[in-house]
Amino acid sequence: MNNLFKATLAACLLTFSAVNIQAADLPIKITKKYLNFPISQSQKRAVMQFTVGGKKERTFNIRLANGEPEYWVFYDVSSFKGKTVTISYQGDNAGLLKIYQDDKIAGQDSMYNEKNRPQYHFTTRRGWINDPNGLIFFEGEYHMFYQHNPFEKEWENMSWGHAASKDMIHWQELAVALDPDDSGTMFSGSAVIDYDNTAGFNKGKTPAMVVTYTVDGHGKQVQSMAYSVDKGRTFTKYSGNPLIDSKEKWNSQDTRDPRVFWYAPGKHWVLVLNERDGHSIYNSSNLKDWKYQSHTTGFWECPDLFELPIDGDKTKTKWVMYGASNTYMIGSFDGKKFTPESGKHFFSSGTIYAAQTFTNIPESDGRRIQIGWARLSHSGMPFNGMMLLPTQLTLKTTKDGVRLFSSPIKETEQLFEKVGQWSNLKEVEANEKLKEFNITDRLRVKATIKLSHATSAGLGFNGQNLLDYDMSANLVNGRFYSPEEMTSMEITVDCYIDRTSAEMFIDNGAYSYSLQRKNGGRNNEGYKFWGNNIEVKNLEIYKVKSIWE
Repeated sequence: MNNLFKATLAACLLTFSAVNIQAADLPIKITKKYLNFPISQSQKRAVMQFTVGGKKERTFNIRLANGEPEYWVFYDVSSFKGKTVTISYQGDNAGLLKIYQDDKIAGQDSMYNEKNRPQYHFTTRRGWINDPNGLIFFEGEYHMFYQHNPFEKEWENMSWGHAASKDMIHWQELAVALDPDDSGTMFSGSAVIDYDNTAGFNKGKTPAMVVTYTVDGHGKQVQSMAYSVDKGRTFTKYSGNPLIDSKEKWNSQDTRDPRVFWYAPGKHWVLVLNERDGHSIYNSSNLKDWKYQSHTTGFWECPDLFELPIDGDKTKTKWVMYGASNTYMIGSFDGKKFTPESGKHFFSSGTIYAAQTFTNIPESDGRRIQIGWARLSHSGMPFNGMMLLPTQLTLKTTKDGVRLFSSPIKETEQLFEKVGQWSNLKEVEANEKLKEFNITDRLRVKATIKLSHATSAGLGFNGQNLLDYDMSANLVNGRFYSPEEMTSMEITVDCYIDRTSAEMFIDNGAYSYSLQRKNGGRNNEGYKFWGNNIEVKNLEIYKVKSIWE
């Protein structure tokens, strides 16, 4: 705690009575990058407000600890450097004594080495994350925005967090991109690059990055936008917001999560919006004025709509409409209306929710890359939620028709070092190979299991079934799965195990799922294949590097 802050705080506290005060104003002249806040989950949330030069800058809810903090959170105040920020707090002011400014985050020296910090999945430094937003590639950088509460490890204060990467594997967390304002909190949305300056926000030859998002406030949800001309580092909210207010049309507050992209054949922008019971299509020439076109029922939240080649043949394509629960339809799209031809289908389940695909991937790359939010927690940590591995989506012809497949992107291969490969092992032999990795906190295991006398088989860790294949009922971990070869006695799994999670890709991405890893489990048997007289036809084991090293 610096001396200037101590003196300022002491002067302020002289004005407080010795009894418990339920509101306080505290001026701090900002000389450092961060304000660090003590948090206790046992405290009730109370409103905190930043005022600078008489102007309200930030308002949020926070559980400021009045005793020993459970953990610390921070906020980047470098934009206020040299100015005085007056903190108004409507709760118990005892925690104000512990707030301090620094160029380091409280606990920074141990960050990314915490006991339950995932080692190759993205997590935020502090606070809560959920839906990925505005996934976009621009000038050598992948940007991942996401729903974020910087002030607590539970959902609240919805803002847009921001991280950037050169490879979608190693991420640098940046300052919050969109903060709540008087109109409401910042819900999910998407990002585009306006190369042709259709909205008029470009600065010289620098094209604007335009984000379209939902504002939740005042009893309704409306769609708004903001733009950046410094590669996403700062955003200006459009003065003409909101763009779409559809509550009266749909008689519903559930109108959210705009997904925007450029439709080249029609030379116009498309916005896909979740409205009440499905996804609506809007068109615009300038990203500002949107006209309703059509509606597809049967989806809920976080729409996505994209075109993919079938079996890699760019002359044969289909469109995929996608929802937050990972169900999708395959069909055609004319720029105004999506016409489903089959569905609904699913290819992924478990902890995944609200997945989104990147826009602006270079044509020379051509991949459709998706990141999903994993709805899981990390015991004892000052953060919550996690992003799953980025995956490439493809359409392949199967016995049931054209279906989505998903596999981790090629960039993940840099994380793995093969330490063993074996063929045609009996169950006992395979388990012996796994033993030495029982204390490893992260691992990748590829295996092909052949069933014989058993109708079910799988792979477990300390009694938790990472893979449970019921051949008789066609179930994988309780969800229906029918292999391409209908009478197949084999199943292949590629298992990505981290400290708090496991991601499983079945039969080269025909189906995938993710789950919370139960550390401790029912027993201490470690990794173990199980089943009656099974054969492990192929077993590969990889060590995994940490993305934080």
